[in-house]
Amino acid sequence: MLDQNMKTQLKAYLTRLVRQVEITTFAGDDAKSREMLALVEDIRSLSDKITVVDGGTGTRTPSFSLTSPGQDIHLTFAGLPMGHEFTSLVLALLQVGGHPPKVEQAVIDQIRGLEGPFRFETYFSLSCQNCPDVVQALNLMAVLNPGIEHVAIDGALFPAEVEGRQVMSVPTVFLNGEMFGAGRMDAEQILAKLDTGAAGRAALAIGKEAPYDVLVIGGGPAGAAAAVYAARKGIRTGVVAERFGGQVLDTMSIENLISVPRTEGPQLARALENHVREYDVRIFNAQTATGLQEVDGGYRVTLASGATLTSAAVVLSTGARWRRMEVPGEGQYLNKGVTFCPHCDGPLFKGKRVAVIGGGNSGAEAAIDLAGLVAHVALIEFDSRLRADEVLQRKLRSLPNVTILTEARTTEVKGDGRRVTGLAYEDRRSGKIREIALEGIFVQIGLIPNTDWLKGVLTLSPRGEIVVDEHGATSLPGVFAAGDCTTAPYKQIVIAMGEGARASLAAFDHLIRLPLAEKAA
Repeated sequence: MLDQNMKTQLKAYLTRLVRQVEITTFAGDDAKSREMLALVEDIRSLSDKITVVDGGTGTRTPSFSLTSPGQDIHLTFAGLPMGHEFTSLVLALLQVGGHPPKVEQAVIDQIRGLEGPFRFETYFSLSCQNCPDVVQALNLMAVLNPGIEHVAIDGALFPAEVEGRQVMSVPTVFLNGEMFGAGRMDAEQILAKLDTGAAGRAALAIGKEAPYDVLVIGGGPAGAAAAVYAARKGIRTGVVAERFGGQVLDTMSIENLISVPRTEGPQLARALENHVREYDVRIFNAQTATGLQEVDGGYRVTLASGATLTSAAVVLSTGARWRRMEVPGEGQYLNKGVTFCPHCDGPLFKGKRVAVIGGGNSGAEAAIDLAGLVAHVALIEFDSRLRADEVLQRKLRSLPNVTILTEARTTEVKGDGRRVTGLAYEDRRSGKIREIALEGIFVQIGLIPNTDWLKGVLTLSPRGEIVVDEHGATSLPGVFAAGDCTTAPYKQIVIAMGEGARASLAAFDHLIRLPLAEKAA
């Protein structure tokens, strides 16, 4: 099942096991069961600390559970955790085998303090780059707390479950049989939903923080670069991040980041965070800024938790989010047919009819990718022509199951109360409203800056972008901005990194001039 290179790498990892790992298999006579058994046998052959037990057919076939003799661990993979999920399998083996996780002790203590029972089920796709974070977080929680059980389910192998539970996007998580959440979540975000007192304790701890020299709001490429450049100057630096990595976490393939031919968003996000953590930088994860106010000595930043932080200088790198259509039915059917990522959610619509909204490069690429999976793709563009590169347009027009609709304005998402059943659009040539029967809608109409909380505080463009000068300075002295939330042209990862570095250097320049200004006054 595993090639020799993977076996060599895995064997090296398994030398870190400190206790026995027991794998219990549940298999049938089908091809996927045979593949799973071959995978498990390959794993067993690589370490004398791993044993395999035949569990019969089980609830889900094929599946296998991991535990350690003498430990109360409930962790199961239903399906074959290959592709993006192979890393999840490796980490699960190590953690079940006693290898310490790379997680802050406060998070470990919080997980162990939860009082269950909590039975989690996560539906994932092997092509989803967002799923491993959720699977790995819940696996870790199952290892650390005997009251937590986790089953990671490959939706492609259990279509009846996917259909019955109305799973229309991945990752989708159920807790004790009820819908818990969808989309990327890390351990801290899951804990925040389970531990109702966590937000209050975090706010109390944050409120005791001493003032910072530079406080970075946002943990994407721009924010990470700003934090590194500030910390290297030896000044007190903090980062407030809703999720470290930002929009990069939702990016499947990055092929234009200079120095590497290709990388994936989650990999880059981890590299960014690891680099920042090499310095004495305080990271406030799972926190969202809601207010910015000038005070003596700098600025006060208010967080959604109610906590406040103060800093002599601030770098705003809040990034951007998926732009929505803002039509009736869109919110109601979000993750019930309305989705954004063709790579993650595309396999769930295999053989079905879908629409892609937006005729730019991202929309064209989405339609091309989906055409190989679904029955039919309708690409809907508001303008009279597509905005995608010509090479993408030629590819689109060569596909027999793609229809291109220009001068079309989406007016409503249709559904039966449970899922999407169609889409209504206005034919702008005739003014008539037309309908398309379909099961999925992929929205690809660009990004909108995360600056709503800054309206009336500093100068924004008509698009809501923070207006910056050539130094990354905003309309407020000592406040700088960088990345996709600003008026800087070309929203690219490599450019955001450079803008973050520039804003940080400008903030440092501002700080070293403050004493002179104060003396002059």
